[in-house]
Amino acid sequence: MRAPLVVKRALDEPLLLLGAFGAILLATTTLVAMIMYAAAIAGPGVRRAVQDASYRQTSVTVTAQVDATTFPRYDRLVRDELAAAFGAPPAVTTSLRSDSYVMPGQEDADLPGLLRFGSHDGLDRHARLVTGRWPRTGGESVEAVISEPAATATGFASGAEFVTQARSDGKPVKVRVVGVFRLDDPVSERWAGEELLSRGVERGEYTTYGPLMVTRETFVAGFATSVRAVWAAEPDFGALTSERLRPLAAAAEGIGARLMAGGCVSCLAATELPALLTQLDSASLVTRSVLLISMLQLLLLAGYALVLTARLLADHRRMETALLRSRGAGTGRLVALAGGEALLIALPCAVVAPLLGPPLIALIGLLPGMASPPVAPDAGAYLVSSGAALAAAVLLALPSVAGGRRTYVQEQSARGRGLRRALIHGAGGDIALLAAAALAIWQLQRYGGPVTATAAGGLGIDPLIISGPALALLAGGLLGLRLVPRVSRLAERITARRATLPAALGSWQVSRRPLRYAGPALLLTLAIAVGVVSMATTATWRDSHRDQADHRAGADLRLPGPYEAPELGVLGRGTAFAGLPGITAASPAFRAQTDVGGESALLLALDADRLPQVFHLRPDLSSRTVPQLAAAIKGERAGRLELPGRPRALTVRVESPAAATGRLVLSDALGTWHDLPLGELREGVNMVRLDLAALAGRSGEITYPLSVRGLAGDEQAGLRLAGLSADGTDVPVTSAATNPQGVTAFGADRFAPGPLPVVLTPGLAATLKLREGQDGSVRFAGNVMRIKVAGIVASMPTGEPGQQAVLADWESLHAYELAAALPSRPATEWWLATPDSAPAEEVLRRNPQWDAGAVDRHELAARLRGDPLVGALHGGLTLGFAAALGFAVLGFLVNAVVAARERRAEFAVLRALGTGPGQMLGMLATEQAFVVGLSLVSGTALAVAVGNLVVPRIVLSGQAAAVEPAVLFRLPWPSVAVMLALVTAALAVIVAGLARRMWRGQSLEER
Repeated sequence: MRAPLVVKRALDEPLLLLGAFGAILLATTTLVAMIMYAAAIAGPGVRRAVQDASYRQTSVTVTAQVDATTFPRYDRLVRDELAAAFGAPPAVTTSLRSDSYVMPGQEDADLPGLLRFGSHDGLDRHARLVTGRWPRTGGESVEAVISEPAATATGFASGAEFVTQARSDGKPVKVRVVGVFRLDDPVSERWAGEELLSRGVERGEYTTYGPLMVTRETFVAGFATSVRAVWAAEPDFGALTSERLRPLAAAAEGIGARLMAGGCVSCLAATELPALLTQLDSASLVTRSVLLISMLQLLLLAGYALVLTARLLADHRRMETALLRSRGAGTGRLVALAGGEALLIALPCAVVAPLLGPPLIALIGLLPGMASPPVAPDAGAYLVSSGAALAAAVLLALPSVAGGRRTYVQEQSARGRGLRRALIHGAGGDIALLAAAALAIWQLQRYGGPVTATAAGGLGIDPLIISGPALALLAGGLLGLRLVPRVSRLAERITARRATLPAALGSWQVSRRPLRYAGPALLLTLAIAVGVVSMATTATWRDSHRDQADHRAGADLRLPGPYEAPELGVLGRGTAFAGLPGITAASPAFRAQTDVGGESALLLALDADRLPQVFHLRPDLSSRTVPQLAAAIKGERAGRLELPGRPRALTVRVESPAAATGRLVLSDALGTWHDLPLGELREGVNMVRLDLAALAGRSGEITYPLSVRGLAGDEQAGLRLAGLSADGTDVPVTSAATNPQGVTAFGADRFAPGPLPVVLTPGLAATLKLREGQDGSVRFAGNVMRIKVAGIVASMPTGEPGQQAVLADWESLHAYELAAALPSRPATEWWLATPDSAPAEEVLRRNPQWDAGAVDRHELAARLRGDPLVGALHGGLTLGFAAALGFAVLGFLVNAVVAARERRAEFAVLRALGTGPGQMLGMLATEQAFVVGLSLVSGTALAVAVGNLVVPRIVLSGQAAAVEPAVLFRLPWPSVAVMLALVTAALAVIVAGLARRMWRGQSLEER
């Protein structure tokens, strides 16, 4: 049986068609794998992001005032609305709290202790019994369980019975405690607003205990007297997809309005879920935009590799095609032959590529930090592979069709004339491409990213912007080709003067036919550039995650919270936090918004002596290092009178010329300042006893030694410190002196300190019209103060993007404000240095009564790195990088083998003239070294240029906004060097193999 002509024709050129098959298969497989990977990880990524989000972010809370009559109707309405909003009934927890009841035995007290009753659905899922059992409905007494902290505070144990009265109407309730429970996680956000349930006691004007938890039926029947009901809904996100994010956000946002329209006039809905879903949708859009940029670069590389292979095939068949035309073959026949041959190669790739995608993704999953979701080819994968294969078939057939217009005689006459200038260069095509790329990158710089606002007010991907990097790489590569003839002629002149034959022959060959080598050089240049840009994008993104975490946290571990609490007092918090395991340095900090020169700014005060240990500032954000800034902001500091021993009380003798108020300013060994009010002072000598033990709190300790910093009173009060004793031991106060503002201080040489050194952000410095080194008077936190600009930082750690800020030394700021008789600033935060924050955070988690939040830079960085959507991006970039290297090696191999085969007669003559294998290798090495060397250098330089312009702009936050601090382009030079070395080694092996076979007189095809 005779084979069709198209099959015979294809079998005559197995190497070229095998190269074309490899290029198409690589392109379609990588493209399908990237799309499958992105689609497979999008859903799980979104679901994991929602699962990793906090309870506060994913829940919906509805509150309403209810009584026994309205509660059943409101409950049904709320549950129906939540089910309609989320498409399925979510897990709804109902929580109710009663009015106040009087503690047994305190009915006649002026300020009696109070009890509250409560109900919480599913409490047994979030708590465990210490003793007893869970309550039941019915019975002569109200059955209740109580939390362990409340049981300790009230003395109510399992089995206790008592009668309590409602404060509103005096109605008695007989209660029987049937169990004591302990919450699994008292600090969980689930209990936000439920401090009484998590702590057991609330102290204020009245002390409230409880709540005594009863069943919902019991509560509605006996305690629902116009009380607040809370419905907390936890939707099931197990089937959430990226396409459902926006609709679900809109549905969740309108819950409150729909409830009010439905008849629940007092219902209020609160949720952060719409913001979370919108953020995830923006993050998905950002990921898709960067993957599209990588795909376009891959398609560019694949398209050029096919064009190069197709050109080689067309050049090889020029005479054959001309002969067919001379024998009567029309254009349609030639198109059918070329198209059939191309389809014969491309169609198998369309079938095989979706099957190779899952194994390729599994290989990506073996890399560190990469996810490998289970994937299977579907109709969409086959559709994409078919489209890519058909496009590749068109590219493969076009050169043969376009070159089939010459006659046999025309081809014979044109065969000996080699072009020295490409058509695209002659027409200025590379300049036009450069202009288009410049426009796209200009728009990228202007809009700040590939994701821009649409006409409808949403976010979308700008097609011109995402094509900019690919256009820039192609334009740069084409411009680089203009160097090929010039460099080859220069190399020919240099080698012609030397006696070495291989170098001279190799240079002459390149100079004689520069376009033969320009094609492979451009392919290798683009491949190297795409690979390096992929590596740089991944490295830049990962470094940006670390920078963002450092900037948000400011320190290894930052603990915001109230400066004073019952458990840890104002002088007890620092002791507890500095003593956490693994802490190497600790600084009190004041961090709050304040007015500086009429502009709202973040005021950050830290101890300059500990600033180098606790303060993280990226080096490029300031012209000075952190130690230099620490030295620069250290201004004049207040003197001190150190108290001997470990006093628990102070007795202060103050002389006042008239009735006034005053305060004694203390500090501990950690640098915490605190004002102790002296109360109302009468004219003459006043003896005031101050309790120091209370400053530590119930479970805190003071870090000694303590120091007295000064005495201040009303304006012009004229107070004088006449004496001081600590635990009955007199402390000399002879070094005390009083300034014109009536402030008594110790060891101060003068009371008119110079300007306060501060570090400013550029916008604030411009507003104040001050440059580095200048000083001036500004309104600072409501008071006029002279400041000196000790440094300028582009962005202040812990500040929001674009927020103006000022950094001052903790001690100097207190000294300057003490001299002005201003109150001491509390330590609103503690900044800690630690190599490992996990042990410290574990201690904080076990002590929720300390009221300490925690901002951990290591945890922030891990959370950013672990974002599944970012993982999808890294996986896509890795696939693009691997494909780029594959195209480079494949294209070089095909071109080198074909070029060598066409010169078999030339090599035979060289062998006959006595050329040895070493000289043959030297000649081929010279030729190919020209291509490889020029491509490696040009590709790397092009990647650096394009990467600097593009990569920092495509690294965006999850909200599709610029990140803070600004992204720095990072090229991982060690990895790039390894990659270039591996590519060079692979290409050298190819050249060595060709030289060996050419010297033996055999080509790869003949063998």
